[in-house]
Order: sequence, then structure tokens, then C-alpha cells
Amino acid sequence: MEYKKDTKCVQAGYTPKNGEPRVIPIVHSTTFKYDSSGKMSKLFDLESEGYLYSRIQNPTCDYVAAKICALEGGTAAMLTGSGQAANFIAVFNICGSGDHVVCSSEIYGGTYNLFAVTMKRMGIEFTFVSPDCDDDTLKAAFRPNTKAVFGETISNPSLTILDIERFAKAAHEHGVPLIVDNTFATPINCRPFEWGADIVTHSTSKYMDGHATSIGGAIVDSGKFDWTEYPDKFPGLTMPDESYHGVIYTEKFGLEGAYITKATAQLMRDLGAIQSPMSAFLTNIGLESLHVRMPKHCENARLVAEFLNNHEKVSKVNYSGLPGSKYYNLAKKYMPEGTCGVVTFSLKGGIEAAEKFMAGLRLAAIVTHVADARTSVLHPAATTHRQLSEAELIAAGVTKDMIRLSVGIEDAEDIISDIAEALERI
Repeated sequence: MEYKKDTKCVQAGYTPKNGEPRVIPIVHSTTFKYDSSGKMSKLFDLESEGYLYSRIQNPTCDYVAAKICALEGGTAAMLTGSGQAANFIAVFNICGSGDHVVCSSEIYGGTYNLFAVTMKRMGIEFTFVSPDCDDDTLKAAFRPNTKAVFGETISNPSLTILDIERFAKAAHEHGVPLIVDNTFATPINCRPFEWGADIVTHSTSKYMDGHATSIGGAIVDSGKFDWTEYPDKFPGLTMPDESYHGVIYTEKFGLEGAYITKATAQLMRDLGAIQSPMSAFLTNIGLESLHVRMPKHCENARLVAEFLNNHEKVSKVNYSGLPGSKYYNLAKKYMPEGTCGVVTFSLKGGIEAAEKFMAGLRLAAIVTHVADARTSVLHPAATTHRQLSEAELIAAGVTKDMIRLSVGIEDAEDIISDIAEALERI
């Protein structure tokens, strides 16, 4: 039986057998015992399933990954130590020195630095294009050595909606997968695989955890991209891996399991960017209420956006749920039940007014976080996107006076009253 997403939030990923714990167990062990060396050898050769060492895989993490996989409609998934690790591994799993990636320019500042600075030092080059660019510009960004396309369902913090179908079409025409960071929308509001995406990533630290308790990430594979159609483009998946006695991932694990198996057995083995069992356990507690919280986040954000849009001291509001938004139609197409709980806006007094406004808030806190139960606020240009140049800020859709408000699940009237009082103090 195929359960609906609300049931999957609570039940998917773990089915206890007779006498086993009803709640996902926390397997807080670095290692696992076997009766013979031969049985362990089969694990090292990828000949049987099981656990060797929690740097690579852990049962608690796998249960939670399976739940996220079910929610996204994928075939295989893995947890990582952070959303940054998820995006790095998702790309590095199919890219190496000399390769190229086409990427939306409107992404989280940390992801931009990861791609434009750190991975560039590793020999992987990224071409950044506006998510609103025309088809010719998008097509021109591809090169013979392009291995993937990357974008965010809802960009952080500019809140641009990615036209997933259009970017997927361009990626597939050039024989590469589309990787989508679905952190802000979550699978409650959007399932990118249904629109042509091939790999989905998450910072589970955000809405999935929902309570700002645990850093983590996730990668989910749709199992639909045919790596074998382009064997020369993706040799890591279609050619022998000498570090595992020549195993060919696509032959041994099929399209449904090749990508995640390689990422786990090879990259997690070498990089060790695993999510801790305790963090996975807390993430799962958050997932169990994700379907209840997301509608509340979206409803509160809509009310806040409407209030700000009608306030005389506000010069601009970005929220695709407003009928006047340039992304309103795309939002209705991909996320008809709501987008997320984040609103960005600017004040007529510019940066000085923004600083006074944030200092005047009482309920909302200034924190380096977003997308949890508590309302929070941040000045992206001075914090999360501080390392970007003027031109890079413009390309990312971040103005110097932009305020990012992550609307929580408190009473909407209390949130709006807090905002109104802070605006009065300017």
C-alpha cells in the first residue's frame, strides 16, 4: 500500500518487528560485531548488506534516510553531517577535476562559496546563470565537460522559484542530471522528481528538524537518470572502481541504487561526513510533524507578507504567495499548497532602517538560522552572503537592505504585532 505523505512523515523508513522498539532506535555505536572475518569481508567487498563502521553507515541514519526517500519518491537516500556536505557530495559523486557544472546564481551564500571557491580549487568549474535567464542563455552555459545542473527549488534568501521542468529539460538535452536543493519547500510542498529532477538534496537542519536542534543533510536519488547512456561522462558509476575490486556500480546496483551506493561506499568512506545517530533521531522527531508544521508556516508567512506589503515604511516584499509576485504562477504550478515560511523585504530607510527594525524586535530573534518553529530574522548581505562581492550579491538576488524573516509557528497576530512595534520604532 502506498501511503500519503502525512502518513509517511510518521511511519515511513522503519517498521519494527515483533518485540522491537516502536520508535526508531538510536544506535550509538562506532562499530558492529560479526561472528567471522569472512562475513565482514563480504561487507567490505559490497557482497552483502550490513554495517561496518558508523563513519560510513549507521542504522539510525539509514532509517531516517529511508523516510526522507519515501517522502521525496526516490529509490535510495543517505544522510550527511550537514546540508553543505549533502550538496558537496551530491556534486562530487559525479564530478572531478576538469569537470563543469551549470548552476543557478540565486542560491544560499554558503553553497555559492562551496562551489565558486572551494570546489574550484579542486578543479571543478561552475557557470552561474540567472534562474530567470532565457533558454538560449541557459543552453549557452553548457560545455562538453558539463556533468550536472544545480538549483534550489526556492532560493535562499531571494525566494526565486526555479522552473524545474525547464532546467530539467535543458539538463537532459545535454545528457546530465538536474540536482535540486529542496530545503525550503520540503517534500510536503514540492517533490522535484515529479517535475524532472534527478537528485534532491536537503539541509535537514531546517524544516525537517524544525526545532533548531541538529545539523544535518540528506541526498535522495530518483533512480531514473540513466548513467549507462553516457558511460564516458560518468565513469565513476559506469567503469570499475578499483578501490572495491573493480565493482561497476550501475551493473551491480542498477540505476535505482548505483548513485547512492557509490556516494556511501566511496565518498562517505573517505570523507566521513556522516550525520550522528543522535542528530538523525532528533531529525526524525521533526519529520513526524513536518506535514502539520509546514501549512502553519506558510499561512503565517502569507499573513505577514500581506501586512508588510501594505505598510507605508516597507519598500519591497518578496513572497511568491502574493498575487503581485513575479513568481506567483510558478509557485502555483510547483507548490499549489504553499511554498515556505520565509519572507524577505526592504525598508524605505535602507540599511540603517533595517538595523533599527531588527534591534526593535522582541519575539523574533536575530540568529544565523532559518526555517524552524521560532520566528527569526537576519540581514543576509552582512551575514550569510557577506563573502560575496557586489556583483555576486546582485547575481544572487541579494540587496544590501534585504531583511530575511523566517516566520515561525507562533500565533500570527503576535508575530505581526512584534513586527508592527519594531517598525514604529524606526
